[in-house]
Amino acid sequence: MDARLQLRVQRYGWDRAASHYEQAWNRALAPATAAVLDAAKLRPGERVLDVACGSGLLTREAWQAVAPDGGEVVGTDISELMLTEAAERSPECRFVRADAQKLDDHVPVSHFDVLLCGLGLMYMPDPEAALVTMARCLRPGGRVAVSVWAERRACGWAEIFPIVDARVHSEVCPMFFRVGSGDTLAQALRAAGLADVRITRVPTVIHYEDADTACDAAFLAGPVALAYSRFDEPTRLAVRAEYLASIEPWRQGERFEVPGAFVIGSGHVPA
Repeated sequence: MDARLQLRVQRYGWDRAASHYEQAWNRALAPATAAVLDAAKLRPGERVLDVACGSGLLTREAWQAVAPDGGEVVGTDISELMLTEAAERSPECRFVRADAQKLDDHVPVSHFDVLLCGLGLMYMPDPEAALVTMARCLRPGGRVAVSVWAERRACGWAEIFPIVDARVHSEVCPMFFRVGSGDTLAQALRAAGLADVRITRVPTVIHYEDADTACDAAFLAGPVALAYSRFDEPTRLAVRAEYLASIEPWRQGERFEVPGAFVIGSGHVPA
């Protein structure tokens, strides 16, 4: 997919998902949020940049960690409506609409102590280039902590993409699982000039109370929301039925317990 087209799909897709995102994903993503914060080791008074911040799940946790001694937290995202949601929940933080690969056009370089990116790299046309730009925003010695979803086979919900892609002209997330596969994330962090790169894996289970909750999280609150919004009613019913069939192995009565895994990466800019 053309990079500009991919960015437009992501921007307007997350605009569409913004009002549903927190309710659908806050609990499910909590293990990744906690793991990134653990890797970041935030301290009072530090300056933090949260890239692809979405509705601010990481941003507001970062603020709680650094605020006691005059810290600063800035969140960036390409979705205007996600930033609106984030600003309403964290008015003490600053939010800027920015493409991750052009951060230095919007935030100061060599300024931040810590850079966070929670489950954002998978949506970027060139995550390796984005990490290079992100690292430029850090002072010498500054730290990076990021998370991505792991490889496709570890994520029981992964069929959502081919189910939707079969009905649209261009793939929604063509390389979604690449960054979390093999040694890709570690290599990307090192290529961005980071030292002491560390990778950890966090298995998880996503809990859905019933079929409607599972489908709403997938189709209303995630990356396929834009495509789904353009489907007619018969197509919506068809994709929901296919998705439920794909996660049927993890049904327990009315509930679903769908497996997944996160990959957490960290490193620092050499002093």
